[in-house]
Amino acid sequence: MTRSTTLSWPTERDLPAVSAVRGSVGTSAQVKFPPGEGVLAIPVAPGIDGEEIQPRHTTVDAALRYGIDLAEYAERRGFSGTSGAVLTVDLPLVHGSIAEQLPWQGLASTILLVGIGQGEPSDLRRAGSAIAQAAVGRGTVVATLGAGLDRAAATATRALVEGYLAGCYTVPRGAGDGAAQPANAARLGLSGADSQGGRRTRGEGRHRPRGDEEQRHGELILLGKYDAGAIADGQRTARATWLTRDLANIPGNVKTPERLAAWIARLGAAAALDVEVWEPERLRAEGFGALLGVGGGSAYGPRLAVVRYAPEGARRHAVLVGKGVTFDTGGLNLKPRAAMETMKTDMAGAAAAFAAVRSAADAGLAVRVTAVLPLAENAFGGASMRPDDVLTAYGGQRVEVGNTDAEGRLILADALAWTDAVLEPDAVVDVATLTGAARIGLGTGMAALFANRDGLARVLSDAGAAAGEPVWRLPLAPDYRAATASAVADRGATGRGADPSHPFTGAGAVTAALFLEAFVGRRAWAHLDIAGPARADKDRLGVTRGATGFGAALLVRALEALAQSWPDG
Repeated sequence: MTRSTTLSWPTERDLPAVSAVRGSVGTSAQVKFPPGEGVLAIPVAPGIDGEEIQPRHTTVDAALRYGIDLAEYAERRGFSGTSGAVLTVDLPLVHGSIAEQLPWQGLASTILLVGIGQGEPSDLRRAGSAIAQAAVGRGTVVATLGAGLDRAAATATRALVEGYLAGCYTVPRGAGDGAAQPANAARLGLSGADSQGGRRTRGEGRHRPRGDEEQRHGELILLGKYDAGAIADGQRTARATWLTRDLANIPGNVKTPERLAAWIARLGAAAALDVEVWEPERLRAEGFGALLGVGGGSAYGPRLAVVRYAPEGARRHAVLVGKGVTFDTGGLNLKPRAAMETMKTDMAGAAAAFAAVRSAADAGLAVRVTAVLPLAENAFGGASMRPDDVLTAYGGQRVEVGNTDAEGRLILADALAWTDAVLEPDAVVDVATLTGAARIGLGTGMAALFANRDGLARVLSDAGAAAGEPVWRLPLAPDYRAATASAVADRGATGRGADPSHPFTGAGAVTAALFLEAFVGRRAWAHLDIAGPARADKDRLGVTRGATGFGAALLVRALEALAQSWPDG
């Protein structure tokens, strides 16, 4: 067994500040900046039925104060005003006495005309991300977007803040030589192993941002009348998304199951959460055969992290189960090169579940929440599980492996069965980067949702829509349960032993969900397959290449809704 060392990666990073100040563009001192500094972001809506764009009242106030016909300039540049569109107006600096005659002297030197579309919260979220993208390296941003929206103003404000902070995210850079060493490192002749008195490997766990990272985005000042609670909610949701992205973006050679469990324990303790970490010996004693089977081929043993938030007086209990495969090679059914390149993010479900529990604690929600996080590396070696193996999951169900690259459902099976037997939850939601079929069917813009209760499905669907993380409900088709049959075990993980005449071929997301359903007992349960939206191949609005953090904001909103009202049915 390796000895745990104190690791500094990941550290919880400070997000850019967001505040609200009463006032107007026409008179406020907030718009004043030293020469060459400051950004003013003002809203523009698209025209109706082909008419000219529609400047909002703050746009008119800015035009008067700056002495510039901004609407005419936007029309001349063909600016559309659609949500997320930005037109940057960089005002020149003029030296000498003539500068005193320029109306914009002493004001923010950059104006961003920002499209807000129809002014819906989703439009404001895109606009916020667009501001962050356009304002990189330009310092403080003063924005008036949403200030004049009476309809759902708090909702729009929260979306704007979430969008801006999501757009500010940068992937942290840590030392590349901080690889963990396996427990048998001394026998293998590896230097700097934890097994040698806990001595830290050179560069291990270092996490220092580049010198300019913290300067990339400045404070966001919302000028006008804004709901302070909505701003705080937006910041809290964004922190959950940032934490999910940070954890999922850590390289696989640094993020072993042991280390990830240790980081979760430390970050959880900082939020006054109760965190329990099970090592392989306890997993074996408790009967977590599926989790041990998946982790058996790795030099780094699996872990189970249980994170509890239990406010006094909370009557309902929600459990979030997150897939935590720290790196997925596919096992003996080795993945192709291209499919393996993003597999450091295969624990994004566990990261989202943990971040959501932390957010619930930060908000003081009146609902009990537990995160159950099975953590393993799916590698291959002499002790790897094989396609024909039969594993005994928690509670005694025997499972035929089928394909060793279908490991996520195996570790979730143990976690779900234990949750059902021990925790007695009122509702269970599992979240996982589970199947390529979900990505093929729904693309990278939304997750697949399965649920055995309509009320819980509605909560998650509404939460996803509000958070900008949409889901699409797919059926738990009864006829497809034949795909989980096995000739040699109680259940097949991938349907190898099923009757080939059944028409489930290709419905991989559905059959995986049906497999999981067998381990939840009679609990209200939902399954989120986030394999498509959890990672991005390139930067896009509000998203950076790598882990997207998808699922964290959705779960945060869902827990808020459950704390207010528990669904029927």
